[in-house]
Amino acid sequence: MTQATAIIVGASSLLSREIAKQLADDGVELALLAQDPQSLIEFSQSLPTKAEVFPLQIDDPQAVISTLNAVWHSLGGAHLVLVNTGLNSYDPELPWQPEQDIITVNVQGFSAICNTAFRLFRDQGYGQLAAINSIAGLRGGPNVAYHASKAFAENYFEGLSMHAQRLKLPITITDIQLGLLDKAALQQSRIWLSPPAEVARQVIKAMQAGKRKVYVTKRWRLVAWLTKLLPEFVYNTRHWKTKAQKRAEKAAKKD
Repeated sequence: MTQATAIIVGASSLLSREIAKQLADDGVELALLAQDPQSLIEFSQSLPTKAEVFPLQIDDPQAVISTLNAVWHSLGGAHLVLVNTGLNSYDPELPWQPEQDIITVNVQGFSAICNTAFRLFRDQGYGQLAAINSIAGLRGGPNVAYHASKAFAENYFEGLSMHAQRLKLPITITDIQLGLLDKAALQQSRIWLSPPAEVARQVIKAMQAGKRKVYVTKRWRLVAWLTKLLPEFVYNTRHWKTKAQKRAEKAAKKD
């Protein structure tokens, strides 16, 4: 297999599309897996390289395994599998169903994808497995299952990397730790919120360099470092507020 080929699992997000676009601009052929494949048809046809779209049933681990195996064999293998899947929600009442859904997708679905990709790379003899994870996994948080699932993903990737090293397999494992971009967007922070094209560029650069773990964007490394250092009584009280919320609180204090 001489043509560089990448499989993007969870290709419908804005970041996944930007990564796909930049990879295609570099001549990489793509297989795009998404829960709503029809939403990607027009996008895939606009890319300068071959890009096929496949359905993804992320909440069914066995279906995920079957799909990835089928896509892999239809392509004749791949150089890169990038995983960008995830479910998040918050309800102060902590109902079980959303928690179960997050665990099914972020733990069972994620590990099914990564386990399958690792075995396919092992049989092929080389490859790179990368995942878009989050610094939310560094500590627990109010989105209880989500934070826990991201900690699972980080440790699962470390385990795969250790396994590859022990077996002396030429498989690169790249853990891409995204900053809290949703919170940065909520706060409308220009300091912490980078354009999707820049986020994608740093992700691709890290993968090309074969990084084991990288924080994207780079400035989030500082937040990750501070997050790990904060004592629980401080960490548990910190939260981000929108500018509107801050103005409302100031107005309330004046009254």
